[in-house]
Amino acid sequence: MAKVEVKELLEAGVHFGHMTRKWNPNMAPYIYMEKNGIHIINLYKTAAKIEEAGEALKKIAASGRKVLFVATKKQAKDIVAEKASAANMPYITERWPGGMLTNFVTIRKAVKKMAAIDRMKKDGTFQTLSKKERLQVDRLRAKLEKNLGSIADMTRLPAALFVVDIKNEHIAIKEAQKLNIPVFAMVDTNSDPRQVDYVIPANDDASKSIEKVLSLISASLIEGLADRKAEKATEEQDAEEVVSVADILTESTESEE
Repeated sequence: MAKVEVKELLEAGVHFGHMTRKWNPNMAPYIYMEKNGIHIINLYKTAAKIEEAGEALKKIAASGRKVLFVATKKQAKDIVAEKASAANMPYITERWPGGMLTNFVTIRKAVKKMAAIDRMKKDGTFQTLSKKERLQVDRLRAKLEKNLGSIADMTRLPAALFVVDIKNEHIAIKEAQKLNIPVFAMVDTNSDPRQVDYVIPANDDASKSIEKVLSLISASLIEGLADRKAEKATEEQDAEEVVSVADILTESTESEE
């Protein structure tokens, strides 16, 4: 991962925390100073934490596992959807479906139901339904797509969660903790960093700040995916070379006979 530039974080407003009266004392190690009643985050620590998280996420992507992004707050939704999609990772930007992780089997059934509706439309079964039934099925499909469409390809539990605003997404974090799924998160000065495995101290309210951090995280995941692709290509090439050597040895033996 490329070195994170503190200047770029500063320009994006990543350093702006909450009002001092709203702070969580456990965030003290990441706070640089107080200015006009607002806590200022130490961006040198933020940069180091982004690099640390980026390396860990890169390894997860290189192993072929998924990172589930979670951000349901208005200013983060579109950014998370864009960055997660760019890295080919699943995301939740609507209401967190209760039991998304702890009752994953039920969630998978709902995703399969969505796929079954799509098959009905392709094979013509949909047209045999009454007008009222078609309307009901369309409404169900739209609801499923809105809530679960972005995780349709997630066939097993994610290897990690990436969360924007841990106070807002506390249910998702509790489910991840129950299953020992590591949590990476942008953590503002009003939150408790002890809930998170990989803390990125940052302004989680401003869209520019979210955009900057997510761009860096997404880039790390894309690097990991590229490493995986390169490794697979090398393995395939090695396999071809082994076969060709075997063929040569076989031909050599046959010619001697």
